[in-house]
Amino acid sequence: MGGTVKPSGKNMKAVLNKMRGLPNAVAQLFKQQASLLLDSSPKIGDPLEAIPVTTAFIGRLENGLKHQIALLQSGVVSSPLSTSEKEIVHRIREKTQWENRNNVTRTNAYWSCYQDHPELHWALLAHMVSRNGGWCMTDLRGELLPHLISNELAQHLFAFLERANGLIFQDAYPQLLLYHESKKRKMSLFHLLPHLDISSWMAPVWSDFWTHRESAALTISLIVNEQNYIEKRIVKNKLIQQTVLNTPLFKTQAWLQLNQIGFPFFPASNETQGPQPHLAGLILENFASLTERIEFGKSLYAILFGAPDVLQGVLRFAATTPHTGSRSDYWPHLFAQIRKTPPDKKYQERLDGSALKKGTQPFYSPTLTSVWPDRSLAPVEPGDWFTNVKKPMVHMHSIPIPIPYDLTKEVYFGLSKIELGIVAAQAIKKVIR
Repeated sequence: MGGTVKPSGKNMKAVLNKMRGLPNAVAQLFKQQASLLLDSSPKIGDPLEAIPVTTAFIGRLENGLKHQIALLQSGVVSSPLSTSEKEIVHRIREKTQWENRNNVTRTNAYWSCYQDHPELHWALLAHMVSRNGGWCMTDLRGELLPHLISNELAQHLFAFLERANGLIFQDAYPQLLLYHESKKRKMSLFHLLPHLDISSWMAPVWSDFWTHRESAALTISLIVNEQNYIEKRIVKNKLIQQTVLNTPLFKTQAWLQLNQIGFPFFPASNETQGPQPHLAGLILENFASLTERIEFGKSLYAILFGAPDVLQGVLRFAATTPHTGSRSDYWPHLFAQIRKTPPDKKYQERLDGSALKKGTQPFYSPTLTSVWPDRSLAPVEPGDWFTNVKKPMVHMHSIPIPIPYDLTKEVYFGLSKIELGIVAAQAIKKVIR
């Protein structure tokens, strides 16, 4: 027979006995929450300055965008490409497709781009956000989440994460390659942007950057572009809404930690606290909001390039830690790429604050390529999001550095919540059998 059985007063004692593991998990949760409340501020030195966007740039961009709108309304068509230009476009498309095979190849491509062109701040930001995307993908096949979600939901969540990551790369990486080619030839090639299906929003942005080299202005413009690019293709996609975004579990995504973006770094003021990195970052409250996603991306950028400890720590981490998708990349004291316990064994609590309990095994966190095969990016829906100058321009301003930005304890707290969910689910499952 189907359905569930509610415990009566007669068997309540048995219920409480079977939920013996729950009080310890709850105690750990309250302990960590109290720690968060008592120590939520980063230890920083001098006040951090905002990431600047000049009024001169804003004026130039507004004029350039008005010109773009006028061109679109008049129906002006791009000039035919020369043989050399066709070859450039073809090579960029081929390289983009090759590097877009999976999260690991994308993440590495962003890092290589930043190493070659450190003025492209967005490439480093994208590299670190892409690392987080890979960790979320492997979590779906790791030690914890499979206890809470079905295989079907895991497949849908992976498809959602992969599609979003892949679409952004498909749009942004050709722009970075075109900049590389322009530098190599010592001439602007940004008239080729439309032939790579790049939004007309970016044409005046790249032309301005070629002349003035204002890295913050370019980065914010790219953040605005990419979030608008996925708005209809991901956030408003009816299938993705049905299978992921509107599901009850995703709406409480804090349990899954899909809404946390953290950058591993080593605070100079915390050298005595051990070799494990902290995480600088933020929690996205409302993925469905375009404005919130843009401001979230801008704030992440401000943390990364506005807090010297974070930038230096991130550069050290990225240069010395190859991205595998496993969370053992940044916290090997908690996670391991090899499974230490059978997947069907009853889950036992392991976390004690920021460390494992004595005698317990690390959490299984596989490499991405060992659990998710490559999948080709499905055709991208056509269309240019940019049709209005005023709406996106509201995001073009200097960014204050969010305080606090140390997310370390929040992440440990999130792991404890997942453990609590697993212990509770196991206890309830025993009762209703």
